[in-house]
Parts: sequence; structure tokens; C-alpha cells
Amino acid sequence: MSSLFVYSLSSPEVPLKVLNHLEDIAATLAGQGIGFARRTVQGRVAPGELDAAAQAQLQAACAEYGLSVRQVVSQGGPQDPLPAGWTEEHRTRTDELRWFLAGRAMVYLRQGDCVQVLVCEKHDLLQLPAGTAHWVDSGDNPCLVVARLAAAADEQADQATGDDIARRFPRLDY
Repeated sequence: MSSLFVYSLSSPEVPLKVLNHLEDIAATLAGQGIGFARRTVQGRVAPGELDAAAQAQLQAACAEYGLSVRQVVSQGGPQDPLPAGWTEEHRTRTDELRWFLAGRAMVYLRQGDCVQVLVCEKHDLLQLPAGTAHWVDSGDNPCLVVARLAAAADEQADQATGDDIARRFPRLDY
């Protein structure tokens, strides 16, 4: 089940708010221009495996949103780290869509003096507007497949903020 935890920057130990219903999560994130929805993944998806049905769905999502698949991250254990920079706070350069095809991860979104921690799971679709400060954690023993869709011209890496904020917030525990 997806969940949203809202923390104050001044007290990252205790959440101010916890939401577990899709509609509540989507409404809260929409207030910051962030989209959140569920889109069922068809076909077989596992770390290192994306069958034809899942690939067709991914291409359909690209056409629907006018984006291209920029990256498919697949983690089947601690030997498969997240891409460089994902675990440190950075800003997207363009609008992005993250579609969680298998497993789970936490996406941390800094919004003013708060950090919203979104536990994303299979079928979750997260739309991040350009400039969104965020980072990702998939735990010590990850099982995750997530597609990153962005504008075709997005060849530059996201911009690191240089802030060590990611070290101050709870990580994903399995």
C-alpha cells in the first residue's frame, strides 16, 4: 500500500501527517503540482525482466504523456545500486514521470519547510514537474523496477542541490 508521510525539516524523526488512501495522497501532492495515480501494469515485470506486454504499456504511456523512456532502473538486491545521484537530493531538469513497475521505493520530495516521503509500490505513477527537489531510497535489499520517462531532449543529468538532507530522514526498511 502506498503511503505519504509529511515531515517538518526541523523534526525528521516524527511525521506531522500520515496518509494511506490514494485520493488523500493525490490531493496532498497535487497542491504542490505533483501528480500521483495508479496504473495497473500488465504482463511480467521483475528485476531484469520486462516482457512484451509491459513494454507495450510503457510505450503507450510515452505516447499518452508525450515523453520518452529515459531509463529503466532494475534492482534485484544489494548488488544492484540505484543510479548515481538518486540517493542524494537533486532537482529534475524537465517534467518527469516515474512508473513503478515492480517492487517499492521511497521518494522524498522537499517542499518549502517540509519533506513529503512517498512510499511508492507497483502500479504507482508519479509525475514530477521540472525543478522538483527530491531523492530516492530503495532499502538495503532492494527489489524494484521503475521507469523514468522524460522529454526526449532531456540528455542532461538532474542537478544536485549539494544539501545533505537525505542523511537526516528515515530510510526504507523491509
